[in-house]
Amino acid sequence: MSISIGGYSFNNLFLEGKMDVFGYLETVRYRYHLNAVDLWNAQIAERTLPFLQLYGESALRKVKEALDERELHLVNIAVDTAHVWDPDPEVRGRLHENALAHLKAAVLLGASTVRIDTGCQGESAFSDEAFDFIVGTYREYCRFAEAHGMRVGPENHMGPSLVPAEMVRLAQAVDDPAFGVLLHLGRWNEQAEQGDALVAPWAFHTHFDRKTVGTSDAPARIRMLREAGYEGYWAIEHNAPAESAYTEIELLLAGVKQHLHEAQPTDEERADA
Repeated sequence: MSISIGGYSFNNLFLEGKMDVFGYLETVRYRYHLNAVDLWNAQIAERTLPFLQLYGESALRKVKEALDERELHLVNIAVDTAHVWDPDPEVRGRLHENALAHLKAAVLLGASTVRIDTGCQGESAFSDEAFDFIVGTYREYCRFAEAHGMRVGPENHMGPSLVPAEMVRLAQAVDDPAFGVLLHLGRWNEQAEQGDALVAPWAFHTHFDRKTVGTSDAPARIRMLREAGYEGYWAIEHNAPAESAYTEIELLLAGVKQHLHEAQPTDEERADA
């Protein structure tokens, strides 16, 4: 099954000094027996805010070696502190530099997709100024991504990206095959019932959290995405407490596996196809 575990799921173990990026790769490969990971950039960066600064090239190459040794596919890098819009032009410039550094790192590490958020935290719609800038910047990132066999785009994570209509408007405006959305299933501030389906045509990766794993309609969501053409991975992103992280993630993995099994077409449906 095409399942992964988002690196943020182990954040509390990282904070307690009980796991580093290599422990994460080892855990995903040999504890949970998966063949794919999606990194959170804080796992490969200095945790100094406001901007997470990536490790140097030699350190990143060691991460790449570890991925290859374990035969792990890097399906996504979720990048924080590199979102596109900030009202301060100087901050926007630094965010842009950080985004480009992460895109280059994604090439080195062999990532298939990169999540870079829109920004506009606290807003429910893009202003005209922000929208035009965000569209232009994603088009720039898409040119780089396409040249290196990747896709890039936001997650429904902050501000207007939590509004399905705004995400659709953005995707249609960028209008680039290298653009996509990391779809965090069910996480919407508006149109919660329709949001996943509206954005499904642009989904390049997915995140399940505890809430969505626990819903009875999860198999229907999976089938809807597949019918929309989604062929990517199904990842867990769960902010697990350090003391119970391994067990909680194992339980969520079991839930996702069950949902994927239930989402398979029946014999009758296969015959009709």
